[in-house]
Amino acid sequence: MEECIFCKIVAGEINSDIIYEDDKVIAFKDINPEAPLHNLIIPKKHIPTLVDIKEDDKELIGHIYWVASKIAKDEGIAEDGFRVVTNCNKAGGQTVYHIHYHLLGGRNLQWPPG
Repeated sequence: MEECIFCKIVAGEINSDIIYEDDKVIAFKDINPEAPLHNLIIPKKHIPTLVDIKEDDKELIGHIYWVASKIAKDEGIAEDGFRVVTNCNKAGGQTVYHIHYHLLGGRNLQWPPG
């Protein structure tokens, strides 16, 4: 966890463009956006991958989706539509091993994603 970039953001050691924060999560703008709106939502608790989510984390994961909905409404993309994406492990495209949720919107998103 000492080397986790997202833990450093949570701890305030690395500056980020924070758009939402509460006692459970923090959300900030992605530094390499793939859409006009591209935010990351992360739990403050370090959980490396989706596979590492424990039963005790169920409320936290539900809260993350509530935050995604709130941000989409606040940013004016809820009605047009948006996407929430989570990658898991290397073959799934995960590059930072602290679970995080990409909130993408502001344009028509294609399917399949890649």
